[in-house]
Amino acid sequence: MINLIWLRTFCTLAEIGHFTRTAESLHMTQSGVSQHISKLEAQLNQVLIVRDGKRFSLSPAGEKLHNHGRAILDDLIDLEQSIGDDPAYEGCVRIMSPGSLGLKLYPHLLDLQAKHQNLVIDYRFAPNSEIELAVANKTVDLGLMTAKSKLEDVCSQSIAKEQLLLVTPACLAQPSWQSISELGFVDHPDGSHHANLLLGANYPEFQHASLLKKKGFSNQIGLILQPVSMGFGFTVLPAPAVEAFGLQEKVAIHTLNNPVFETVYLCTRRNYVCPKRVETVAKEIGKLL
Repeated sequence: MINLIWLRTFCTLAEIGHFTRTAESLHMTQSGVSQHISKLEAQLNQVLIVRDGKRFSLSPAGEKLHNHGRAILDDLIDLEQSIGDDPAYEGCVRIMSPGSLGLKLYPHLLDLQAKHQNLVIDYRFAPNSEIELAVANKTVDLGLMTAKSKLEDVCSQSIAKEQLLLVTPACLAQPSWQSISELGFVDHPDGSHHANLLLGANYPEFQHASLLKKKGFSNQIGLILQPVSMGFGFTVLPAPAVEAFGLQEKVAIHTLNNPVFETVYLCTRRNYVCPKRVETVAKEIGKLL
C-alpha cells in the first residue's frame, strides 16, 4: 500500500518543481521532502525523479505515478468533502413500494423534486417480498411494505393504515359469497395477501385465496381493475389504487361489514444511518400517508 503522505509530497514536488518551495508549501523541511521521495522510491523499487544538479525531471515511472497519484488524492479530497457535506435536498433517494402506495406517493414526491432541483427521486414498484430483499441488500434507501418484514437486517416502523376494498364489475350490486365465487378472482402480486385478509374477515365460507377461481393476473397497478371493469372478475385492492382508476363508473366498490385495514411499514436496513436527504423524503412520506 502506497503511503499517502509520501504520495502527497511527491505529487506536490512534481507540480511545484522545486524542493525548497515544496517544503514551504507542505510546512516541512527540505530534507523531509527528500526523505519522503527516497522512501517512496524504495517502496516501489523505481526511480521517480532524475536529478540534474539543482534541477530534476520525472522519470517515466514518476510521470505515471504523478498522473494516477494526483487522481487518487483528488478523489480522497472529494470523498472527505462529500462525507462532511450532507445536504437535506440534494442527491438521489431510492424508494420501493407496492404499486398502490406508489400511485399515491410518487406524484407528491415529484412535486418535492420540482421544488428542489438537486433532489432525485428514484421510485420502483414491487411486491413486499422484493422490497424487503432490496432493503436488506442496500439497493434501496427506503422500502414501504404492507406486511412487517421477517428479515433480521430490516427494521420495520408502522406509519399508516390503508383500507382494503372489494371491487367488482358495476353490475354486481350485492357481493354475496356465491356471486363473487362464480365471478372469479383477478389476481395481482399482493392479491392473495389482500384477499386472505378481507375475504377471510367477511365470508365464513372463504378458506384461502389459492382456492378461488382465477380469471386473470396483472402486475401493473394501473391495469389490475381493467379486467374487472370489463366484467371478467373481482379483486381486492388498497383504497389508493382503487381511487386512481379512471373508469370508476364501470366498477362497484364495496365496503364490507368488517372493514380491514392493512398496516403500512416504513422499512430501512437495521443500523442504517440515513443521510439527511433520505430523512427529508421519509418525513414527507409520513406526512402524505
